[in-house]
Amino acid sequence: MTTTQSNSRSTSPSPSHSASHSASHSASHSPLRMLRPALVGFVLLSAVTGLLYPAIVTGVAKTMFPFQAEGSLILQGGKVVGSELIGQNFSSPRYFWGRPSATAPMANNATGSSGSNQGPTNPALVDAVKGRLQALKAADPGNTAPVPVDLVSASASGLDPHISMAAARYQAARVARERGLPVEAVQRLIQANTEARDLAVLGEPRVNVLKLNLALDKVPGQQAEVPPAASASAPSA
Repeated sequence: MTTTQSNSRSTSPSPSHSASHSASHSASHSPLRMLRPALVGFVLLSAVTGLLYPAIVTGVAKTMFPFQAEGSLILQGGKVVGSELIGQNFSSPRYFWGRPSATAPMANNATGSSGSNQGPTNPALVDAVKGRLQALKAADPGNTAPVPVDLVSASASGLDPHISMAAARYQAARVARERGLPVEAVQRLIQANTEARDLAVLGEPRVNVLKLNLALDKVPGQQAEVPPAASASAPSA
Protein backbone atom coordinates (compact mmCIF):
# COMPACT_ATOMS: atom_id res chain seq x y z
CA MET A 1 0.00 0.00 0.00
CA THR A 2 2.81 2.35 0.88
CA THR A 3 4.67 1.49 -2.30
CA THR A 4 1.65 2.23 -4.48
CA GLN A 5 1.09 5.61 -2.92
CA SER A 6 4.77 6.47 -3.29
CA ASN A 7 4.75 5.65 -7.00
CA SER A 8 1.59 7.65 -7.48
CA ARG A 9 3.18 10.66 -5.85
CA SER A 10 6.36 10.31 -7.90
CA THR A 11 4.56 10.19 -11.27
CA SER A 12 2.11 13.01 -10.63
CA PRO A 13 3.18 16.33 -12.29
CA SER A 14 4.05 19.08 -9.93
CA PRO A 15 2.08 22.35 -10.06
CA SER A 16 5.15 24.24 -11.26
CA HIS A 17 5.68 21.80 -14.17
CA SER A 18 2.05 22.12 -15.30
CA ALA A 19 2.24 25.91 -15.23
CA SER A 20 5.47 25.88 -17.26
CA HIS A 21 3.97 23.56 -19.89
CA SER A 22 0.84 25.72 -20.18
CA ALA A 23 2.91 28.89 -20.63
CA SER A 24 5.03 27.22 -23.32
CA HIS A 25 1.91 26.04 -25.16
CA SER A 26 0.39 29.52 -25.05
CA ALA A 27 3.60 31.11 -26.32
CA SER A 28 3.74 28.74 -29.29
CA HIS A 29 0.23 29.87 -30.31
CA SER A 30 0.70 33.61 -29.70
CA PRO A 31 -0.82 35.98 -32.33
CA LEU A 32 2.63 37.19 -33.39
CA ARG A 33 3.92 33.72 -34.21
CA MET A 34 0.73 32.94 -36.11
CA LEU A 35 0.90 36.16 -38.13
CA ARG A 36 4.58 35.90 -39.00
CA PRO A 37 4.24 33.34 -41.87
CA ALA A 38 1.38 35.35 -43.40
CA LEU A 39 3.35 38.60 -43.24
CA VAL A 40 6.48 37.02 -44.71
CA GLY A 41 4.44 35.48 -47.52
CA PHE A 42 2.71 38.79 -48.21
CA VAL A 43 6.01 40.69 -48.43
CA LEU A 44 7.64 38.07 -50.67
CA LEU A 45 4.68 37.78 -53.04
CA SER A 46 4.36 41.58 -53.22
CA ALA A 47 8.03 41.87 -54.15
CA VAL A 48 7.81 39.13 -56.78
CA THR A 49 4.51 40.10 -58.40
CA GLY A 50 4.66 43.85 -57.81
CA LEU A 51 8.33 44.57 -58.50
CA LEU A 52 10.34 41.69 -59.93
CA TYR A 53 7.83 40.35 -62.49
CA PRO A 54 6.83 43.80 -63.89
CA ALA A 55 10.51 44.78 -64.14
CA ILE A 56 11.35 41.62 -66.09
CA VAL A 57 8.36 41.95 -68.43
CA THR A 58 9.08 45.65 -69.04
CA GLY A 59 12.75 44.94 -69.70
CA VAL A 60 11.99 42.15 -72.15
CA ALA A 61 9.34 44.26 -73.93
CA LYS A 62 11.63 47.27 -74.32
CA THR A 63 14.43 45.05 -75.59
CA MET A 64 12.43 42.97 -78.07
CA PHE A 65 9.60 45.39 -78.96
CA PRO A 66 10.83 48.93 -78.22
CA PHE A 67 8.34 50.69 -80.52
CA GLN A 68 5.30 48.90 -79.14
CA ALA A 69 6.51 49.12 -75.53
CA GLU A 70 6.66 52.90 -75.78
CA GLY A 71 3.05 53.14 -76.98
CA SER A 72 3.47 52.82 -80.77
CA LEU A 73 3.90 56.58 -80.92
CA ILE A 74 4.01 58.42 -84.25
CA LEU A 75 6.48 61.29 -84.58
CA GLN A 76 6.20 64.23 -86.93
CA GLY A 77 9.00 66.77 -86.97
CA GLY A 78 10.40 65.31 -83.77
CA LYS A 79 7.07 65.71 -81.94
CA VAL A 80 4.56 63.08 -80.94
CA VAL A 81 1.38 63.52 -82.98
CA GLY A 82 -0.43 60.38 -81.89
CA SER A 83 -0.32 56.63 -81.54
CA GLU A 84 -0.98 53.86 -84.03
CA LEU A 85 -3.26 52.31 -81.41
CA ILE A 86 -5.48 55.28 -80.43
CA GLY A 87 -8.03 56.92 -82.70
CA GLN A 88 -8.04 60.67 -83.26
CA ASN A 89 -10.68 63.18 -84.25
CA PHE A 90 -10.73 64.90 -87.64
CA SER A 91 -13.39 67.39 -88.70
CA SER A 92 -11.99 69.00 -91.83
CA PRO A 93 -13.34 67.55 -95.11
CA ARG A 94 -9.72 67.55 -96.31
CA TYR A 95 -9.03 64.64 -93.98
CA PHE A 96 -10.40 61.14 -93.63
CA TRP A 97 -12.67 60.72 -90.64
CA GLY A 98 -12.33 57.81 -88.27
CA ARG A 99 -14.89 55.80 -86.36
CA PRO A 100 -17.17 57.67 -83.97
CA SER A 101 -16.22 57.44 -80.33
CA ALA A 102 -18.53 57.19 -77.31
CA THR A 103 -15.90 57.86 -74.65
CA ALA A 104 -16.46 60.62 -72.12
CA PRO A 105 -16.01 63.48 -71.49
CA MET A 106 -14.59 63.77 -75.03
CA ALA A 107 -14.25 61.46 -78.00
CA ASN A 108 -11.24 59.14 -78.17
CA ASN A 109 -10.40 59.65 -74.51
CA ALA A 110 -7.57 57.17 -74.00
CA THR A 111 -7.98 57.30 -70.21
CA GLY A 112 -11.63 56.27 -70.36
CA SER A 113 -12.10 53.55 -72.95
CA SER A 114 -15.77 52.62 -73.24
CA GLY A 115 -18.67 52.10 -75.58
CA SER A 116 -22.10 53.69 -75.48
CA ASN A 117 -23.76 50.50 -74.14
CA GLN A 118 -26.87 51.46 -76.10
CA GLY A 119 -28.97 48.69 -77.61
CA PRO A 120 -30.23 48.73 -81.21
CA THR A 121 -33.70 49.86 -80.12
CA ASN A 122 -32.43 52.69 -77.94
CA PRO A 123 -33.73 56.03 -79.30
CA ALA A 124 -30.48 57.73 -78.26
CA LEU A 125 -28.49 55.39 -80.50
CA VAL A 126 -30.88 55.94 -83.40
CA ASP A 127 -30.55 59.72 -83.02
CA ALA A 128 -26.75 59.46 -82.81
CA VAL A 129 -26.57 57.44 -86.02
CA LYS A 130 -28.86 59.91 -87.78
CA GLY A 131 -26.63 62.78 -86.69
CA ARG A 132 -23.53 61.03 -88.00
CA LEU A 133 -25.22 60.35 -91.32
CA GLN A 134 -26.19 64.00 -91.63
CA ALA A 135 -22.59 65.10 -90.92
CA LEU A 136 -21.26 62.78 -93.62
CA LYS A 137 -23.87 63.91 -96.15
CA ALA A 138 -23.25 67.57 -95.37
CA ALA A 139 -19.53 67.13 -96.01
CA ASP A 140 -20.13 65.36 -99.34
CA PRO A 141 -23.67 66.06 -100.63
CA GLY A 142 -23.08 64.47 -104.02
CA ASN A 143 -22.03 61.11 -102.63
CA THR A 144 -24.92 58.68 -103.13
CA ALA A 145 -23.03 55.52 -102.18
CA PRO A 146 -24.20 53.52 -99.15
CA VAL A 147 -22.52 54.71 -95.95
CA PRO A 148 -20.32 52.01 -94.40
CA VAL A 149 -21.55 51.05 -90.95
CA ASP A 150 -18.25 51.78 -89.21
CA LEU A 151 -18.57 55.47 -90.09
CA VAL A 152 -21.78 55.80 -88.06
CA SER A 153 -21.26 53.29 -85.24
CA ALA A 154 -18.80 53.60 -82.36
CA SER A 155 -16.52 50.73 -81.47
CA ALA A 156 -16.72 48.94 -78.12
CA SER A 157 -13.48 50.55 -76.96
CA GLY A 158 -14.21 54.01 -78.36
CA LEU A 159 -10.54 54.20 -79.37
CA ASP A 160 -10.44 52.33 -82.68
CA PRO A 161 -7.72 53.88 -84.89
CA HIS A 162 -8.85 52.04 -88.01
CA ILE A 163 -11.68 52.15 -90.51
CA SER A 164 -12.62 49.59 -93.12
CA MET A 165 -11.39 49.89 -96.67
CA ALA A 166 -14.99 50.57 -97.67
CA ALA A 167 -15.15 53.51 -95.24
CA ALA A 168 -11.92 54.93 -96.64
CA ARG A 169 -13.07 54.56 -100.25
CA TYR A 170 -16.39 56.21 -99.39
CA GLN A 171 -14.48 59.36 -98.38
CA ALA A 172 -11.85 59.29 -101.14
CA ALA A 173 -13.72 61.50 -103.62
CA ARG A 174 -14.43 64.16 -100.98
CA VAL A 175 -10.80 64.27 -99.80
CA ALA A 176 -9.48 64.35 -103.37
CA ARG A 177 -11.82 67.22 -104.30
CA GLU A 178 -10.98 69.27 -101.20
CA ARG A 179 -7.25 68.85 -101.77
CA GLY A 180 -7.28 69.21 -105.54
CA LEU A 181 -5.81 65.74 -106.02
CA PRO A 182 -6.75 63.01 -108.50
CA VAL A 183 -9.00 60.40 -106.93
CA GLU A 184 -6.57 57.74 -108.16
CA ALA A 185 -3.76 59.31 -106.12
CA VAL A 186 -5.89 59.23 -102.98
CA GLN A 187 -6.88 55.63 -103.68
CA ARG A 188 -3.21 54.70 -103.92
CA LEU A 189 -2.57 56.29 -100.54
CA ILE A 190 -5.45 54.28 -99.07
CA GLN A 191 -3.95 51.09 -100.44
CA ALA A 192 -0.48 52.00 -99.15
CA ASN A 193 -1.85 52.52 -95.62
CA THR A 194 -4.02 49.41 -95.54
CA GLU A 195 -3.04 46.79 -92.99
CA ALA A 196 -3.60 43.14 -93.89
CA ARG A 197 -5.34 40.50 -91.79
CA ASP A 198 -3.40 39.42 -88.71
CA LEU A 199 -1.60 36.15 -89.41
CA ALA A 200 -3.30 36.29 -92.82
CA VAL A 201 -6.59 34.94 -91.39
CA LEU A 202 -7.68 37.07 -88.42
CA GLY A 203 -9.87 40.13 -88.88
CA GLU A 204 -10.30 42.17 -92.04
CA PRO A 205 -8.01 44.54 -93.94
CA ARG A 206 -8.23 47.98 -92.33
CA VAL A 207 -6.87 51.49 -92.79
CA ASN A 208 -5.09 53.44 -90.04
CA VAL A 209 -6.72 56.87 -90.24
CA LEU A 210 -3.95 58.89 -88.60
CA LYS A 211 -1.23 57.39 -90.78
CA LEU A 212 -3.33 57.94 -93.89
CA ASN A 213 -3.96 61.60 -93.05
CA LEU A 214 -0.28 62.17 -92.31
CA ALA A 215 0.55 60.62 -95.68
CA LEU A 216 -1.88 63.05 -97.33
CA ASP A 217 -0.10 66.01 -95.76
CA LYS A 218 3.22 64.75 -97.16
CA VAL A 219 2.00 64.85 -100.74
CA PRO A 220 3.84 67.64 -102.61
CA GLY A 221 1.82 70.84 -102.54
CA GLN A 222 -0.23 69.74 -99.50
CA GLN A 223 -0.02 71.34 -96.08
CA ALA A 224 -1.43 70.33 -92.73
CA GLU A 225 -4.25 72.59 -91.52
CA VAL A 226 -3.72 71.88 -87.83
CA PRO A 227 -1.68 69.37 -85.85
CA PRO A 228 -3.64 66.07 -86.06
CA ALA A 229 -3.78 65.72 -82.29
CA ALA A 230 -5.61 69.05 -81.97
CA SER A 231 -8.36 68.48 -84.50
CA ALA A 232 -11.95 67.49 -83.72
CA SER A 233 -14.20 64.88 -85.22
CA ALA A 234 -17.47 65.63 -86.96
CA PRO A 235 -19.27 62.28 -86.51
CA SER A 236 -18.39 61.93 -82.82
CA ALA A 237 -20.30 60.18 -80.09
